[in-house]
Amino acid sequence: MRPVVIIPTYNEIDALPSTLDRVRKDLPEIDMLVVDDNSPDGTGDYADQRAEADDRISVLHRPGKGGLAAAYIAGFGWALEHGFTHLVQMDADGSHRAHDLVTMLERAAQSDEPDLVIGSRWVPGGGVVNWPMSRQLLSRLGNLYNRVALGLPYTDITAGFRVYRADTLARIDLSEVAIVGYYWQTDMTERLHRVGAHIVESPITFHEREAGQSKLSSSIFFESLAESTRRGFRHRTGQVKRMLTN
Repeated sequence: MRPVVIIPTYNEIDALPSTLDRVRKDLPEIDMLVVDDNSPDGTGDYADQRAEADDRISVLHRPGKGGLAAAYIAGFGWALEHGFTHLVQMDADGSHRAHDLVTMLERAAQSDEPDLVIGSRWVPGGGVVNWPMSRQLLSRLGNLYNRVALGLPYTDITAGFRVYRADTLARIDLSEVAIVGYYWQTDMTERLHRVGAHIVESPITFHEREAGQSKLSSSIFFESLAESTRRGFRHRTGQVKRMLTN
């Protein structure tokens, strides 16, 4: 098992140092890749300094702010080229904790060889810290809506803390994945589910960011629900057509 932690950044100079420190403390031998979108606050320069001091940290510089999904997909491409077996999605802002990643990697290494381990806030043992009840309710309802609309059996479809098997990503066309907003997490889950991937959930505790500014807005949330509605309608329509033609 040769995992790499992919950490996209844009203006995360206040948060990235502690995130890298925590990962290195709990997973001393793991590789990390920082994917920086030309942050004007110097995040990319800081990442370069860390990479000079730690040969298990690499940096991928992109020319400008292209969004979270595009950064991850670029990171996936880099990781696949470098022969890693498991690709980890992890936020730079401290929301995802390294000790939870230890558990997720242990789950990924079990004998049933899951294709995707989702770090889930809403399975037993999971949770959130410093979220108001209104935000918890929105997340739970959004995930429930996605499950019903798309016919997916998972509890935390929108989660961003994940471990993918590298060879599993070859089963889908990453160029077709929705890269606008935060819907792409749902899109990746749905695409892998449709090709029969073995997807499991591992409980995590999500911590609200400690430094910097959140990039998630209510408009992004409702755009994601609208896209789920469109995809769900298309999926259900396809099911009906197949039933009528069989």
